[in-house]
Amino acid sequence: MKTRRRTKLVHEGRYIAEVEVELMETDHEWSPYLSVEDAYKLDDVREALRRGDIKTAAQHSRVFTLTPVTT
Repeated sequence: MKTRRRTKLVHEGRYIAEVEVELMETDHEWSPYLSVEDAYKLDDVREALRRGDIKTAAQHSRVFTLTPVTT
């Protein structure tokens, strides 16, 4: 089994977070996939962003504020 690090983006409301996860590659047809811990990490960050709890989300990711651009 090989693993590779990837950045997943989580978008909630006016925030977006970059979460570092490891994708596991096997010969299985569902490959590549996340570990259970990384899946929970993505869920935790998403839930924290929904609540507006940036401090908690920032413990597991890099958090950014989205600013609309008017034309």
